[in-house]
Amino acid sequence: MVKTLVFGASLNPSRYSNIVIRRLIEKKIETEAFGLREGSVSNVEIKNNLNGFENLETITLYMNPTRQKQYYQNILDLNPRRVIFNPGTENPEFQQILEQAGIDVEVACTLVLLATGQY
Repeated sequence: MVKTLVFGASLNPSRYSNIVIRRLIEKKIETEAFGLREGSVSNVEIKNNLNGFENLETITLYMNPTRQKQYYQNILDLNPRRVIFNPGTENPEFQQILEQAGIDVEVACTLVLLATGQY
């Protein structure tokens, strides 16, 4: 089962992370979410801690590079197959760390990947 973690999820319906949660659900992709505030989007619970996330295929990042730094080890520990750096989240330092750990890195827009069938 393909499972995606939206990392940096927002309750604000105009934020891209929120839109992505809804699109993933529409496409019947198992979706989990981590954000600073707890809540729910399309029946996906946004958790504000990283406990209980496992068997992740993809982590799609919606957190700026400065904020990412504190989560480097957490994301490595989750051991996803790939991490998608969405526009504004590009981080060459973290991308290199992930690649060295054998995790695929994509610099892409998750919304575009979903819309074009490349997800």
